[in-house]
Amino acid sequence: MGLRLPLQSLRISILAQLAFLILAAMLLISVVMLTFQEHALIQGKLQQGRLLSSTLRLHFKERGNSLRKGPQLKPALTRLILTAGFSGASVMDQKGRILFIAGTAGELRQKGIAQSRQTLATGKKTTRFSGQTWGVLWLASDSLIISAPVLDNGRIQGSVTVWSSLQNIYRKMRRSGKLILIYILLNTLILISVGLYLLSRSVVKPVHKLLHITEAFTKGEALPFLPDSSENEMGQLNRSLKMMLKKLEENKQELQAHISSLEKANEEIRKTQAELIKSEKLASVGRLATGIAHEIGNPMGIILGYMDLLKRDDLTGPERQDFLNRVETEIARINGIIRQLLDFSRPAGGEPKETSVHEVILATLKMLEPQPLMAGIEPDILLRAERDTVWADPNQLQQVFLNIIINAADAMEAEKSLVIMTSVAGNTIRIKIKDTGTGIPEKDIDGIFDPFYTTKPPGKGTGLGLSVSYTIIKELGGTIRAENNPGPGATITLDIPLYNGESGGGAGHRA
Repeated sequence: MGLRLPLQSLRISILAQLAFLILAAMLLISVVMLTFQEHALIQGKLQQGRLLSSTLRLHFKERGNSLRKGPQLKPALTRLILTAGFSGASVMDQKGRILFIAGTAGELRQKGIAQSRQTLATGKKTTRFSGQTWGVLWLASDSLIISAPVLDNGRIQGSVTVWSSLQNIYRKMRRSGKLILIYILLNTLILISVGLYLLSRSVVKPVHKLLHITEAFTKGEALPFLPDSSENEMGQLNRSLKMMLKKLEENKQELQAHISSLEKANEEIRKTQAELIKSEKLASVGRLATGIAHEIGNPMGIILGYMDLLKRDDLTGPERQDFLNRVETEIARINGIIRQLLDFSRPAGGEPKETSVHEVILATLKMLEPQPLMAGIEPDILLRAERDTVWADPNQLQQVFLNIIINAADAMEAEKSLVIMTSVAGNTIRIKIKDTGTGIPEKDIDGIFDPFYTTKPPGKGTGLGLSVSYTIIKELGGTIRAENNPGPGATITLDIPLYNGESGGGAGHRA
């Protein structure tokens, strides 16, 4: 059924165009034929009128005034006029007296008499078409008046005028027009049938075959066999289609090979990306472990001191219980510090879920609080976003904030001020982390998110922190950018799509 509709449309189009062209041609021929026929009939009428006028002039010269008095001549002339197909005639002498007149009274007769008198005055032959009526195809003259003077040795002796209505000519032509119309319709039907058969055989059927071949090819079947065809345009189209399908088959195979190669490359990229995130996390864990080791030393010293006190025998029960409680507090403190590090060091690639950005920021700051690099830094935390839920792996999001804050802390020397603020911008939550460090060189500001970019001395950083952060934020459908402050330091701005109640809420999802 899918092939029949286009074919029917093609046949209907061919049929309509054939019918239009043939009908237009036949009608044009008919119009030309009718126009020539009308012209020929009117010219014949003119010739008859001139002959009749000559006959009446001869009678006038031979009989003169006897035309008025001859009772036998008048009926004979009247029969002659009517037999010639004219409506009437008149003969006048040089004084304008009517010697003979035939035809019924009416407007045409009055026009004929007036024309006869005008001929007496001018002495010239005149042929006049008057009135207006509907002819065969358009408006035409209603009547014909032929007038001529009767001359004797150059002197005007009188005038002869004949007149006739042209309605009979138009009626005859209209009757023949009906026959012509029937002839046109029959010829049109015959020509359309023959033309449609020939065009179907030479155009429609080949097109049907080509459509069947292309449809079969688009459904994924093997390259169809195309037989050799004639040397005309359809044959050239057939051969061109064969070449095109062959090329498409080759391109399809190449494309499948490229897709397979790209799938492998994407898989490698995903593995490499996961390894980069993992390596950067391990680097961060190593750096944090150094600070935590120092931080654990203080409560360990306190615990050892209380343990020595507990060995004394002179302690009262309440004192011993107090020392034990203090030891327990310090152990809980050590456990919390180690637990934070263990939680952060878990392998990346956890499942994304509804995550509070504010909670991740606060947890990150709490983990960094005992670190020596945060010494002298009191973060100014302005969590102003009314909504802060995103669809993300909280562990990866914490990795982003950790990388940015550590970079900021490393960049600050004398003046140490760290501002973390959030706000809602449309359907995203915007996080700005502003420091008072040395800033970013203008020539490098567009490349700080490139892998292995770093301004730290060897052993201080891998150069992957911001690159990994960029990758994580991009996967969340967000953006990350850096700019220098008007004063000292720089600002990192992150835009992350807010969670819209559907899993996988990323860029473009409404919150």
